[in-house]
Amino acid sequence: MLTAGEVLGPYGPLSTAIANFKSRPQQQEMANSIADALASYRILIAEAGTGTGKTFAYLVPALLSGKTIVLSTGTKTLQDQLFYRDLPTVRRALGVGVRVALLKGRANYLCLQRLHISSEDATVRPFEHANALQRVQTWARVTLSGDISEVVDVAEDAPIWPHVTSTLDNCLGQDCPLYADCHVVAARRRAQEADIIIVNHHLLFADMTLREEGFGEILPGVHGFIIDEAHQLPDLASQFFGISSSSRQLLELRRDTLKAMHSEAYDMQSLSDTLDLIEHSVDDIRHALGSLVRRTPWHEANSNPALALLWGSILQHLARLVSELNLAAVRGKALDNCAKRARELLQRWELLTTSTATTDHVHWLETTARTFSIHRTPIDPGNLFRSHMEAYKAAWIFTSATLAVGGDFSHFSTRIGLEQPPTVTWDSPFDYQRNALLYVPTMLPEPNTAAYVAAMIEAAVPVLEASEGRAFVLFTSHRALQLGAELLKKRVPYPLFIQGTMPRAELLRQFCNTAHAVLLGTGSFWEGVDVRGPALSCVIIDKLPFAAPDEPILRAKIELLRRNGGNPFRAYQLPQAVISLKQGVGRLIRDENDRGVLMLCDPRLYTKSYGTLFLESLPPMRRTRELAEVERFFAEIKHL
Repeated sequence: MLTAGEVLGPYGPLSTAIANFKSRPQQQEMANSIADALASYRILIAEAGTGTGKTFAYLVPALLSGKTIVLSTGTKTLQDQLFYRDLPTVRRALGVGVRVALLKGRANYLCLQRLHISSEDATVRPFEHANALQRVQTWARVTLSGDISEVVDVAEDAPIWPHVTSTLDNCLGQDCPLYADCHVVAARRRAQEADIIIVNHHLLFADMTLREEGFGEILPGVHGFIIDEAHQLPDLASQFFGISSSSRQLLELRRDTLKAMHSEAYDMQSLSDTLDLIEHSVDDIRHALGSLVRRTPWHEANSNPALALLWGSILQHLARLVSELNLAAVRGKALDNCAKRARELLQRWELLTTSTATTDHVHWLETTARTFSIHRTPIDPGNLFRSHMEAYKAAWIFTSATLAVGGDFSHFSTRIGLEQPPTVTWDSPFDYQRNALLYVPTMLPEPNTAAYVAAMIEAAVPVLEASEGRAFVLFTSHRALQLGAELLKKRVPYPLFIQGTMPRAELLRQFCNTAHAVLLGTGSFWEGVDVRGPALSCVIIDKLPFAAPDEPILRAKIELLRRNGGNPFRAYQLPQAVISLKQGVGRLIRDENDRGVLMLCDPRLYTKSYGTLFLESLPPMRRTRELAEVERFFAEIKHL
């Protein structure tokens, strides 16, 4: 029998099954290491540079292992890519009859009962947006999976989806009259019968921590977990091991209670009045919080006496709603479910609005353009994550292109509660020395000066002219993005695609289909974006991506490290920024034939001692501080 590495070799089955397949020693070594970890139920942390082919490097040993394996990815898009493209390709090449299942959270599946209710509910009609409800109804008659991603002509953020999908709160479970045909139940059944289960990190954490998505009963029988895009785990761990609630949950409870009341207790006017009070209180709080999008420590946000009274009014109205729904619950299943939700929501809001600060949690408030939420987040979730890992006798493989800082994995491993686990690195097989150029301009001011964005744009314009557009300009803040966009509109003739002007997927699609385009983005475009070929020949990054020190969770981490005698900058802020920069840089070279210029505008790369760590963590590309060399580079590749 061939080893996993031999399968990926020059004469292995994949070489004949895939057109233009190229054997890569790094990929073969990675596959063998993962196979060994799966066989011996070990932990392995593996960084694989861009182009290693890590997807096939873990799919081959997973399929050959004969074990039940969970593959967890960073996004639903990557889930779909694995399930519909990569895994079938490898499975066919190996000729193995392994059962595979794709499982997402319940909000990704059509709820037949809620579709039925919405079809008869006049309040849904204003939200149809170009007959979206009708399109969903037509699709519902033919879909086998119920996965709403199949409905390509209805946007994923369309207002119709909350009306025709379920959440843990509003699902009726076995009391649902259409339970026998439930798409969520069918998806879970397929997962229970599968050898390879493809999930995303959010679903994995939801079930590890709360068992709330119905996947938890599968986990004890799993032999191995392969976590792709593992650099996302520490921040997700903080999110899922904490407690939070939002204005959206309050308004969703109001909406669902109104629907249940109209069908099961239309005569209960007092219930409707209480729901109106909750809506008014939510509106009053959002208005009192101001228009800024921000994250604020709870004690600061709650220092406003008017806000303190408004939090009290939410609790008062929720308590009144609980009393009325307890009486109404006997009138029908939907009202009974709303009563349970109201009781749970009241308990959560009582905890979040009255609890005091602790040394191991940070209590904070977030406001967006339309919503607000309160959070109680563990500062260091590593021990919690490790305890959940230890609950399963399974192998754990963590992989990403960005886990190490200067070859050191300790920043990642300690954040997930692991001390000195086995680690390994495979460098990218791409020829960065030949195909890429790093340009750091001279004479830029310090990034904290008011004139920095204007100076950075001034330095970027001649680079964009040399590249003839075909560029990403990545910013570390939305404010810098907006200012940079206004300045660039006046300076370059190329089509500009600016984050926030349209949905992310559509923005990226239009960029790829438009000649000489320039895309301006912030955090969400620093990772998970794969543009190959000359359409993206230049990546410009405004400055080193240090997180804002006033962000509540970061501020709490800094204080904790100081209390323990550590150096917050060296121990946390610096390595976190290095990993973020590596993600942004990774957008440039996505294929062995790609060529391009990386422009890092931050002068601290050369004026600060820590700049060396950033530079050493980048791929081994040529470096220059001369614009003329950038222009020569683009002139040369133009004639290739």
